[in-house]
Amino acid sequence: MTARKYLVTGGAGVIGSHLAEALLRRGEAVVVLDNFATGRRANLAAALEARRPGAPEPMVIEGDVRDPAAVRRAMSGVTHVLHQAALASVPRSIAEPLASHEVNATGTLNLLLAAREAGVTRFVYASSSSAYGDSPTLPKVETMATSPLSPYAIAKLTGEHYCRVFSTLYGLETIALRYFNIFGPRQDPNSQYAAVVPRFLTAAFEGRSPIVYGDGRQSRDFTYIDNAVDANLRACEAAAGAVGRVYNVACGTSATLLEMLSVIETITGKAIHPVHEAGRAGDVRDSLADISAARELLGYAPSIEFEEGLRRTAAAMRA
Repeated sequence: MTARKYLVTGGAGVIGSHLAEALLRRGEAVVVLDNFATGRRANLAAALEARRPGAPEPMVIEGDVRDPAAVRRAMSGVTHVLHQAALASVPRSIAEPLASHEVNATGTLNLLLAAREAGVTRFVYASSSSAYGDSPTLPKVETMATSPLSPYAIAKLTGEHYCRVFSTLYGLETIALRYFNIFGPRQDPNSQYAAVVPRFLTAAFEGRSPIVYGDGRQSRDFTYIDNAVDANLRACEAAAGAVGRVYNVACGTSATLLEMLSVIETITGKAIHPVHEAGRAGDVRDSLADISAARELLGYAPSIEFEEGLRRTAAAMRA
């Protein structure tokens, strides 16, 4: 049996459930903390089915990162934390700024405090490329000045600062990963705040015209879920010299929304005629990551490129 014990917060979410699945396939001891506000029990069930025979039975705690008692309970005996729990979505944070702060900033602080008390070996934090804001400079490098445009981005950046301070002041080894537009199987296309990839794919499958906010020429560094999982696992193994820092997690390439729709046309064999609406507040125009630091210090290299990721996501959604 493993001497490690991993806590995956938000383990019923998209990234969290894929992380839990990867760990369980390795035979690791896993604790999942999720309040199921946005996470889906079906995601978690799929992850739990991956457990290697003879491996420790995973523990699932239904609790909230805003609840210090639930967090302390989940942290018992844990050596590694993969903190994915969040109230995601820029539009949602604009509508509910206090809730966004409480979950994304205060919740992260609760976890860091509990991790320090529990003597956790490594704390990996899921941050966001939204911290960069709308600077026209591309690609985005971790040393650039940040300029968040939404409560969500502010809260995620606040979590990064807390992680850095807990490394320098308390000796808790932390690594923050700035995700760039993660997509893949298990994303909910029906949510009010659904991400663009499942929305576009679902519209194509159903023969509907997808809504594009703005002119569709805004670009993103779309990153398939397997790459994000790999980055988290590598962050757990990285040398001590890598801690206390922030790393971009992306592919280092970008595509516009219109280019994505063209690929989806090829994948689905259906003509797509988007409907354009006004751009949304808080959205950035272009996003592209420099992943040199993650390559050098984490050993990270994206294994699934954008088009292949879209194909895999489409296949999973069909299934």
